[in-house]
Amino acid sequence: MPVTEAATPAERLIRIGEVARGAGVSVRAVRYYEQQGLLRAERSPSGQRLYRQDAIPLVRFFQQMYAAGLTSRRIAELLPCWDSGHTDAEQRAMLHAERARIQAKVDDLQAALDRLDEVIATTNTHP
Repeated sequence: MPVTEAATPAERLIRIGEVARGAGVSVRAVRYYEQQGLLRAERSPSGQRLYRQDAIPLVRFFQQMYAAGLTSRRIAELLPCWDSGHTDAEQRAMLHAERARIQAKVDDLQAALDRLDEVIATTNTHP
């Protein structure tokens, strides 16, 4: 869809810099997501990348999933679930497995945080 004055705010396409700023990532990261097939851009007549408004929350989602240890391939497998809100049995199993893996990481981090709090409490009582 070309960028026109008649486009509604929801339909307005935005440039790569706006996506990057809105999602809190670098322009390079947005390009990477596009190269990985996770994000699709249209091109302006002058060749600039243009994205739908929903690219910003989608890029934030990618960032969260990467931080949780998912690969580009696994994130690509999640996208149909994100887009449609529907899953098949295989997708649900994958979602539950990823959730269990992430929860185990959270539990490990919480245990480390608890130990650190113990050390802090101990050292606060000794000058």
